[in-house]
Amino acid sequence: MKRLAITFLMLTFGFPVLASTKSDSLLTTLKNELTKQKIYEGQKKERIEKLKSQLSATPKSDLNDQYTICSKLFEEYKSFQFDSAYIYTQKLLNISQLTKNTTRQNETRIKLAFILVSSGMFKESFDCLSHINTHLLADSSRFEYYSLQARAYSDLADYNNDNKYYAPDDNATSIKYIDSAIALCKPNSFEMLMHKGDRQIRTGQMQVPSPYYLTLLNHYNLTDHQRARVATVLSFFYTGPAHAEDRINLLALGAINDIRSSTKETLAIFKLSEELYHQGDVKDAYLFMQQAMNDAQYYGARLRQIKIGAVLPIVAAQEIIVAQNQKNRFLVYLLSIAVVAILITLITFIIFNRLKILRAREKIIEETNVQLAKTNIKLIEDAHIKEEYIGYFFNVISGYILKLEKIKRNVERKVSTKNYDDLLLTTNDINIKKERETLFNTFDRVFLKIFPNFIPAFNALLKKEDQIWPKDNEVLNTDLRIFALMRLGIDDNETVANILEYSVNTIYVYKMRIKAKAIIPGDHFDLSIMAIEAVDITNKA
Repeated sequence: MKRLAITFLMLTFGFPVLASTKSDSLLTTLKNELTKQKIYEGQKKERIEKLKSQLSATPKSDLNDQYTICSKLFEEYKSFQFDSAYIYTQKLLNISQLTKNTTRQNETRIKLAFILVSSGMFKESFDCLSHINTHLLADSSRFEYYSLQARAYSDLADYNNDNKYYAPDDNATSIKYIDSAIALCKPNSFEMLMHKGDRQIRTGQMQVPSPYYLTLLNHYNLTDHQRARVATVLSFFYTGPAHAEDRINLLALGAINDIRSSTKETLAIFKLSEELYHQGDVKDAYLFMQQAMNDAQYYGARLRQIKIGAVLPIVAAQEIIVAQNQKNRFLVYLLSIAVVAILITLITFIIFNRLKILRAREKIIEETNVQLAKTNIKLIEDAHIKEEYIGYFFNVISGYILKLEKIKRNVERKVSTKNYDDLLLTTNDINIKKERETLFNTFDRVFLKIFPNFIPAFNALLKKEDQIWPKDNEVLNTDLRIFALMRLGIDDNETVANILEYSVNTIYVYKMRIKAKAIIPGDHFDLSIMAIEAVDITNKA
């Protein structure tokens, strides 16, 4: 029932963001209102400036209008700023004395006593109240007098805060004045329900929430200031840990309406900060405690400043501890992130270096594989050449062996018959030149079988007018044959000279003459000759 009542009152009084009873919603609204308090104060100051302008425009002789305007200025200042409110009570007293109006003098003293009580000046308050003749007061003013006496003794009891000596008597006196005030109230008026609720608090009847306060919040069209007062005192009925959220909600509601009404003589935000501190919400408690101190200093509430000043350092110290703990946690997180980042960077660096080394090794392997492939092709080529030429030379040598064997038998036969003339004829039948030509011709054909593109590739290294092509009756000529032997790996001039039956100098001249006509440098010419590929090497592989 308690929570339902609070929820209902929140929905009733136009708080769209407060549809939930959760404290964080109300606290969020309170913080938003704190950002707008300059706007609300500006509106109040604008009203005050208009009244001051009216007062300045009022003739000095028109004391009644001056008294009326000063009364309105007092109403604006009485819960807003003590010093200014005090100034206008003095003006009201001065006017009432000039007009010799004792009723207004007594009414003004009630106003003065109100701000003295609000500022915590109990002695001055009671001195002021003692000079009031209640018999000269109208019922409305007498009600204010009794209400103020009740509040003064109630605040004094709270200040004394003892259960044996002063506080019980102060409470008893406060209750008597409350009863006197209630007797003067109109039935079911705001004042009557408010004082009946106050009487419950003073008599300790706080087992259940006050029906008078609930009725005011749920069914009466209250001003912001009235709603703040009711919500604040209603929070006193919700005691114990089970109702902490209800207390916070009501105090937040009271603080919100205090801000909207520009009330600086306020209790709600101070009590709210204490409650949040006990609930462990140190950050918000410190924020609202500072606001409570600012309000007390702005109004000039001396007693309130003393109370807040006793608690604020404790909350501030706890806020510093919490902030330091958060800072330490942040530093720990930051250091952890930094360590992780360093580890990641280190691991990345190691992986990068390993990959770099791996790529270098892969490149070496790749280059080695390419080199091996070239070597393999060269070996296959050499094997192919050897295969062709070994077969070729076996055939040639076999032919020469057969010829030698035939000549040997023929010579032996003619020697045995002593036919020396025929023997000379036999030696004359051996034609060395023809045999050499046959050898070269066979070599040339075998070579072009292995390197069919040799002649075009060779001439591609020369200018067109300097190219060397065999004649119709030739396979290779001497120039081509020299470089054909080079392609087979026979590049020693003396060896080539012996094979071709030329002098070493002749072979050297042949080479230099051809290289001089080449379209590429001499060193590159030799490499280009060696780069001419044999046929069907891949297939052979």
